[in-house]
Amino acid sequence: MTATTRQARPSAIRVAIIDDHQLVIDGIVAHLSARRNGIDVVIGESTWIGLLSHSEFPVDVAVLDLNLDDSIAIGTKVRALNAAGTRTIVMSRHADPSSIQGALKAGALGFVPKTEPADELVRAIQSAAMGKLYENGPLIRAISGITTSADPGLGKQELRAMVLYASGLSIREVAHDMGTTDETVKSYIKRGRRKYRQIGVDLGTKILLRRHGIREGWVTPE
Repeated sequence: MTATTRQARPSAIRVAIIDDHQLVIDGIVAHLSARRNGIDVVIGESTWIGLLSHSEFPVDVAVLDLNLDDSIAIGTKVRALNAAGTRTIVMSRHADPSSIQGALKAGALGFVPKTEPADELVRAIQSAAMGKLYENGPLIRAISGITTSADPGLGKQELRAMVLYASGLSIREVAHDMGTTDETVKSYIKRGRRKYRQIGVDLGTKILLRRHGIREGWVTPE
């Protein structure tokens, strides 16, 4: 849907709001439209697919609900938006640090809790439109929990096997998805775990692997 009837000025920041609650979308649009801030909300969508298929996409900045009711990891969404030339601000009412970190690592430029006033979102959008990280209190607290580690140097198949296994699939299901054998998948995962151990990261159990997958944005927390 087109979320504003105003004609966009050439210099205006074109914005999309994506949230699975229509009342939230309407409220944000109303607040942003009432301010003379150089922002034009041209998309208001409740689904990820709705955003991507909208005639106004891509936009300058997407304000994306961190926990849309789908199975797509937030990191995957942010990277897709980056590839389309759209910068991302994430928002949530109840956000776990791992999800925020996954979005930031993927390239999101800010995090604004839904409990914050509209002016906070305006500042975040304006900052993102300039390609700058919006360093408010919630984002700084999330960044403080990010630990930087060396690249384990996984091969493409090793990474794919570990991502699928971390998502909850069994070895047999991963093998079916990858079109290979159970033993080959076990070998990929074993080599991947060994490479992580060499850089000081223990992924020796499926629980540890899943937790790491959430931090990296491979999988979405339940």
